[in-house]
Amino acid sequence: MRPRLLDQVVQLAASLAIVAGITLSYRRLLDVNQTTVALTFLLAILAVSALWGLTVAVTMSVVAMLAFNYYFLPPIGSFTVADPKNWVALGAFLVTAILGSQLSARARKEAEVADRRRREIERLYTFSQKLLGEGNVIQLLNAVPNHIVDTFEAGAAALFLPEKQKFYRSGLGALQIDEDRLRDAYSRDEPAIDQHMGFCFAPVRLGVRPIGSFGISGVPPSRQTLEALGTLIGIGIERARNVEVLGKAEAERQGERLKSALLDSITHDFRTPLTSIKASITTLLSNGSTGPVPQRELLIVINEECDRLNHLVEEAAEMARLEAGEVELKLEPVSAREIVDSALAHSRNALGSREVIVDIAPGLLPVRVDRDRIREVMCQLVDNAHHYSPIDRPIRIKAEAAGGTIVFSVADQGSGIEEIEQGIIFDKFYRGKDQRYLVQGTGMGLPIAKALVEAHGGTINVTSQIGHGSVFSFSLPVDRTPVERL
Repeated sequence: MRPRLLDQVVQLAASLAIVAGITLSYRRLLDVNQTTVALTFLLAILAVSALWGLTVAVTMSVVAMLAFNYYFLPPIGSFTVADPKNWVALGAFLVTAILGSQLSARARKEAEVADRRRREIERLYTFSQKLLGEGNVIQLLNAVPNHIVDTFEAGAAALFLPEKQKFYRSGLGALQIDEDRLRDAYSRDEPAIDQHMGFCFAPVRLGVRPIGSFGISGVPPSRQTLEALGTLIGIGIERARNVEVLGKAEAERQGERLKSALLDSITHDFRTPLTSIKASITTLLSNGSTGPVPQRELLIVINEECDRLNHLVEEAAEMARLEAGEVELKLEPVSAREIVDSALAHSRNALGSREVIVDIAPGLLPVRVDRDRIREVMCQLVDNAHHYSPIDRPIRIKAEAAGGTIVFSVADQGSGIEEIEQGIIFDKFYRGKDQRYLVQGTGMGLPIAKALVEAHGGTINVTSQIGHGSVFSFSLPVDRTPVERL
């Protein structure tokens, strides 16, 4: 209250100084008629009314009338009015000054209200944009008080949801927002503004039904803004719930799709070795296969198919461990040449007579990796290139520096991968639509390679052109471990 009273005193003093200045100017400096003096006073009163309000303007009007009478109406230097016409002039002057002040003050007040409403609408829009960014109910409920404090420059804010019987708070002095008054705003379903204490409470509505309430401390917004804010919060909560429901439905749908893919993979990849094993055992048990040579050949088939089944199970288990973060990496500095040579040595039998062209840029820094795991990644990419390209075309392996990483790439000259498939080629169980029945596999190799590369802090991607082949590349950060000196 004291700053406001002091402001009014200063404004009154300034208005009186304006009257004194006009009077002194026309008495000592300028020789003008009474009409000019009256109009000057009126213009000054209207300006003060527009700036400082009606109270100061009315006071200034009375003082200006007295100054006009004393200094400019005969007899000069006296408050006596000799001519009755001057009484009419003084009355008209005072009425005009007061009415003009009222109109000016009203226009000023309406302009202030309009400007405040404009700012509140802008803040409501900003608040709604922030609500749209939240897709989780729990995150939204915790964020709503923060958004209110930030957007409306409030001291503190609190949100109450009766269905959870929980209060969500934010800002300095948030605990001062009374829980009973929050409950009361919800039960009464109407806003309550305490101008003296600087608190306001309003219901959160979804349509016409209250679903909670909120409170704000500080300079309270208008009642209309409070109601709009409550409606926005209700819409935001309902939207987040719907997004969550849709997310769960999508997750269930994706889960069903994954189950179908898994069953399809199991049906196709497990049935083939099981069929071979079953046929071999049936032949061994039949009377027509008693010689040592057929027996040995059939046992070799059984052994190979059992190894294949074991490999399938190992891939599934490894993918599960990678997703759970249970794979421990034994990191050490390894050169690019070591990684490539180790992978080619491991894949020598599978590659057979295939030509492999290796291009390792000179002077490459080592990478800090798990030697066996990265060899597994390189082997997977080399095997892919071998299986999906003609045997008479070479595979090109390249390693080069790129910023703070070493980029390894494996290029083939196969049929290529369609653009739509490039985005899902690293998904679990996915196999190319044109190759899934021509080349044996589970669709787990590339997802495992991707998970291993990312576990090392790198990235993996593919570029391909139909009819010209594909290039699978992955990057690994260089080893930054300082070298110990003796």
